[in-house]
Amino acid sequence: MTAPKRLIVALDTVDPVQAQSWAQAVGAHAGLLKLGLEFFAANGPTGYRQVTGAPIFLDLKLHDIPNTVAGAVRAVLPLQPRMLTIHAAGGAAMIQAARQAAETAGTVRPIILAVTVLTSLDAAALAAIGVQASPVEQVLRLGRLAVEAGADGLVCSPQEVAMLRQALGAQVKLVVPGIRPAGADTGDQARVMTPHEAVAAGADWIVVGRPITQAADPGAAAAAIAASIR
Repeated sequence: MTAPKRLIVALDTVDPVQAQSWAQAVGAHAGLLKLGLEFFAANGPTGYRQVTGAPIFLDLKLHDIPNTVAGAVRAVLPLQPRMLTIHAAGGAAMIQAARQAAETAGTVRPIILAVTVLTSLDAAALAAIGVQASPVEQVLRLGRLAVEAGADGLVCSPQEVAMLRQALGAQVKLVVPGIRPAGADTGDQARVMTPHEAVAAGADWIVVGRPITQAADPGAAAAAIAASIR
């Protein structure tokens, strides 16, 4: 996989015009463009279709009863997202339902990625919601469950990449947010790595948002990150 193909740029805005401006600036350096829940809630399929320049990673983090999640997956299949996220914490039946619904897409279906532990959560935050396991332990537990239930891959912190590779093997796709270039503000991310460190640890794709989109020159920022993992 070439370096630019490993970079996913998160277009975190509710403005389709702004999203497309960023997409045009970074498209040459990104393998995918990520549209999240905020954008999709504001603009729906119409806004989604306005963003072009690279395949789309639709990051909705679906989490509901199996029938509802399956219905949601089928509802977005006409948009042809390259990747789609669900929450591993939804359980095996929900993950299986999402995978089965994705299979109805025909020849090209989205890669189903299960979110393990959000990168904004540390051990104290997990304990506050009743999870006594450490982030690493919880990631491994949910990662195994998700892959066994049919997820193609996982969304995880860069700090868990090497562990997941060893435990789950090379075939599991690992998509890694919480990426910050050296010296960048970590923002609301509690568990971070540089792009080079994350890829060296075994990430298939890294997700970078604000360090690119809030840069004075987003295209140059994307190019620099792509070069750093080449």
